[in-house]
Amino acid sequence: MKQLSLLAIAALLSVSVQAQELKLPSLSPTSKLTQEFSTSSIEVSYSRPSMRGRKIFGELVAFGNVWRTGANSATKVKFGEEVTIGGQTLKAGEYALYTIPGATEWEIILNKGVGNWGNAGYDKADDVARFKVAPKALDKNVQTFTINISNITYSTCNIELTWEKTKVIIPVKANNEERLNASIDKSINNPTIPYYQAANYYYETNQHLDKATIYVDKALEANPKAFWMWSLKARIAQKMGNKDAAIAAANKAMEAAKGSAFEAEYVNNMTKLINSYKKP
Repeated sequence: MKQLSLLAIAALLSVSVQAQELKLPSLSPTSKLTQEFSTSSIEVSYSRPSMRGRKIFGELVAFGNVWRTGANSATKVKFGEEVTIGGQTLKAGEYALYTIPGATEWEIILNKGVGNWGNAGYDKADDVARFKVAPKALDKNVQTFTINISNITYSTCNIELTWEKTKVIIPVKANNEERLNASIDKSINNPTIPYYQAANYYYETNQHLDKATIYVDKALEANPKAFWMWSLKARIAQKMGNKDAAIAAANKAMEAAKGSAFEAEYVNNMTKLINSYKKP
């Protein structure tokens, strides 16, 4: 009898171990996206359901109801710095992303309930931002629900939700202009002076082009053979409407690029800049 009991216990332990080792594929696998943005990052954690032959919006995901915007636990978005989203300011931190889908309009919700399981526990009183966007129709089905971050600039990006034949774009803006300008002014006085980086930032953000010109000239003093700097000088001059300076810098860029792996690229780009001044 004692031997039978030991065998029974051994069998139960074997079943328990097998159960613990069993790993089956998830129908809605989890995913984590980390995207560098502005001077920090955006992190998205969510589960990704697939269509699997089902009609999604208007049926599986009902119009007019709060949706977890994915599967399983609440979808979470973490901002590394203060941002403006949907015209509303959010402090750095992690938020649950909920949506209310509609045929012609979606409501986007950022909520404090990051520990919620899907919609369970959702409380409107915990909303920190709520705004509406228009969905876009896609030509082809996206089989698996996808969140992506696209169209990234120094201070803006889009969080994109795509599934079935629907895309929803959530615009995000980092409130970084004043902070970055102050940081540039401070850095310019340091021993390692980031003249080129500062000039490029001002060019790309279309501000302080007079400073951009001074800084790119300072950078070229230290590295006069830097064809990429001459290219930036040409583009700054073009943006400022200074034709002669733009053409002169473009020619310098092409000359300095000769023999480099980037010669063809810079000759092509600078030729286009010069030709833009020619009458049709």
